[in-house]
Amino acid sequence: MKEKLQGFFKKLDPIFDKIGKNAYLKSISGAMMATLGPILIGSIFTVIPALAAETSSLSFLANYADFFAKMSAFTLDSMSLYIVILMPYHLVRNLDPKEDGISASIIALVSFLVLTPIGSIDAETSGLPLSWLGPEGVFTAMLVGLLSARLYLAIKHKGWKIKMPDGVPPMVTNTMESLIPTFLVVGLFIVVSALFSATSFGNLHNFIYSVVQVPLKGIGGSIGAFFLISIIQQIFWFFGIHGTSVINAVVQPLWMAMDVENLQAIQQGQTPPNIVGFAFFSIVTWTGTALGLVLLMLRAKSQQYRQMGKISIVPALFGVTEPVIYGTPLVLNFDLAFPFIMNNSIVMVIAYLLTRLGIVARFSGVQPIFGLPLGLNAAVQGSLSIILLQIVIQVIISPILWYPWFKRLDRKTYKREQEAETT
Repeated sequence: MKEKLQGFFKKLDPIFDKIGKNAYLKSISGAMMATLGPILIGSIFTVIPALAAETSSLSFLANYADFFAKMSAFTLDSMSLYIVILMPYHLVRNLDPKEDGISASIIALVSFLVLTPIGSIDAETSGLPLSWLGPEGVFTAMLVGLLSARLYLAIKHKGWKIKMPDGVPPMVTNTMESLIPTFLVVGLFIVVSALFSATSFGNLHNFIYSVVQVPLKGIGGSIGAFFLISIIQQIFWFFGIHGTSVINAVVQPLWMAMDVENLQAIQQGQTPPNIVGFAFFSIVTWTGTALGLVLLMLRAKSQQYRQMGKISIVPALFGVTEPVIYGTPLVLNFDLAFPFIMNNSIVMVIAYLLTRLGIVARFSGVQPIFGLPLGLNAAVQGSLSIILLQIVIQVIISPILWYPWFKRLDRKTYKREQEAETT
């Protein structure tokens, strides 16, 4: 059975390898990761006023409410703008590095703004609604970014460009060569905008949000989806496939948009609407619960695993688990397959239920910083209960989940070591 499974996944390796290297998935993943900087900054300036409202010693910060609101508006509430700029840049770089990704980004930004309705503030003032520039516009930004970049490359590859004579500076040449793609791509989105303005949706943003983003949130934003997605991701890891690269490119935009919704709710003094999100997933499954296995190894009977525990404990406390994953190894280790594949999903269900019951606070949506040690990694959520949740999961629940499987493997390894010593 073991050999059959290994053979089956070995045959699938080329397929998964192609998925992992797919230019569109890599572009989505790269763009979303690049937004973490502004999102983290916006998260900080959203959480600080919330803490100030509950702490008398920080009440003076209320004098800077306008500044905090501005920082939030240009970071969290502008999330879609960053995505629509980053997405075509990454796609052009992945598909044809010789072409100008910056020009593709500018075209995508203009196209996105063309599709965005202008709202009236008063009789003399108009403005862009932040709702479509923030998390509600994420999927439109992704679509426009990818489509405009693909059209840009197709036009450039057709040779439809204004050719400049030799000796003209490259900066001027690049600008002139981008004019025809700019007119054609932006012109297409002008037509799309006009067509949707004649429908009941009013604009493309509203159509995608209603027909695509909201249903996806209902499906992919549930604890059941998190449970299943985590299992699939860990199955990939078990067979040596980078499950994070394959899965996150698909779900990360949705989950990060849910985090931003939570941060916006906190900014408005409301309860975060989403229990789960990318921050929830990252903090609850921190180290993939491998720290629990390392703690068990420190008290192992076998010399092999006791030494592995000593080597792995310090990195594991900071969220680095490669030593134990590849040193045990956990990849293709059928003795530890069940906990390696299932533990993340189990602890997420536990965390979800505790949050649902009100025992643990809802996650604010602040993106955790990789490399911070156990507890501090969760502290960015601004809640002691979430810090305690992470510690309890990793130090108590995780070892319990690993124990029966590791104990059996440890006994088997110890017996083999004893037999080797007597021969």
